[in-house]
Amino acid sequence: MNRQRGGLAPGLYMVAVPIGNARDITLRALDILRDAEILAAEDTRSLRRLLEIHGVALGDRPCLAYHDHNGERMRPRLLQALAEGRSVAYASEAGTPMISDPGFDLVRAAREEGHPVTTAPGASAVVAALTVAGLPTDRFLFGGFLPNAGAARRKALEELRAVPATLAFYESPKRLGAMLADAVTALGGERPAAVCRELTKRFEECRRGTLSELAEAYAGTATKGEIVVLIGKGDSEKISESDLDLSLTEALKTMSVRDAADAVSGMYGVKRRPVYQRAMALAKMRSENGE
Repeated sequence: MNRQRGGLAPGLYMVAVPIGNARDITLRALDILRDAEILAAEDTRSLRRLLEIHGVALGDRPCLAYHDHNGERMRPRLLQALAEGRSVAYASEAGTPMISDPGFDLVRAAREEGHPVTTAPGASAVVAALTVAGLPTDRFLFGGFLPNAGAARRKALEELRAVPATLAFYESPKRLGAMLADAVTALGGERPAAVCRELTKRFEECRRGTLSELAEAYAGTATKGEIVVLIGKGDSEKISESDLDLSLTEALKTMSVRDAADAVSGMYGVKRRPVYQRAMALAKMRSENGE
């Protein structure tokens, strides 16, 4: 690649910025923000403030707003700059671009047109919450923002009931109490959970408890700040052998033993090995009976 301004190669740079504390930014991110020919940001005011704090001069470089409401209009301009061989740095309002922000369409379009895309990784609210909450981190599922409407939110949570992993969500402070109440209904009130608020900021808080305890604590309470909700995986419910056999028998009518075991173990949220062994036994019985 040809080197341009400040030694920065042409291409799209996705730059992670702090989620609160302004010092939580990497040296490489500052280098890119200093050297990129064009800056784009979900919130240009917060990016300009970050540049001021760290003494990075904007100079006469454009600092363009790129967000959900103007993406269709602004994206062609950024792609044209990339086609001209220029370097473009994009920063989300807070945290890592592509994690619940409008960077997805920009990256996809840039890649489809063959432009180089790289990242300067850094802060992410979901990873920060997992770091301090004390819930299992060996496997987690990031669910982003749940639907606003209660019925749709409960349905989305119910679909995740059997996922054998810590669940992580971003949530609005205005909906926190309702979201936790819906989680109790959909997932069960005894699951361990944590509400992580204002991470890395002055009034950082990480409140632990069961879902029921947290739902009660935040019911009707006015909460402020950026929030991550973590929910521990639930214990698999006791499944009777008759229910298991019935589900496997139905599945084996249209599936292989392997696929039937995968489908049923996933449906009940139980370990696959014993389900597979039972599926093998049922398949053998069906064969012996000429079915």
